[in-house]
Amino acid sequence: MPGRFYEQWTLGERILHQPHRTVTETDNLMISALTHNPQPLHLDADFAAGTEFGRIVVNGTFTFALMVGLSVGDTTLGTLVANLGYDKVRMPAPVFIGDTLRAETEVIALRDSRSRPEAGIVTFEHRMFNQKDELVCVCERTALIQRRG
Repeated sequence: MPGRFYEQWTLGERILHQPHRTVTETDNLMISALTHNPQPLHLDADFAAGTEFGRIVVNGTFTFALMVGLSVGDTTLGTLVANLGYDKVRMPAPVFIGDTLRAETEVIALRDSRSRPEAGIVTFEHRMFNQKDELVCVCERTALIQRRG
């Protein structure tokens, strides 16, 4: 179980997650189909070529979900009680097919749970960068995490 218990977290701690991931056309098509998102910017190369981006932009929900998913093994795997919320989700730069993405996490808040003495609340800031080190996604995730036995 690689996830950590509440007591094992330190304010300001930073984790660089592995693996990094190259985005494929299939990734983009699957998330768009699974979420019933018909946005031509994500699906139509001819349409996308006529936009300011000049090519297909990867569906942002894929970028967000991949960022959170890459963090789970190092943060909450096996110790999560519940995710309480995702806040301040931003996508300051587009992601394109073929981009290689990497994620990192910083602990930005820790507090005891008032309603659950067997758990604590950790707020993570997750960040995703492309191969040019451009920030492409960021969010805060608040999680209820088990305390040790």
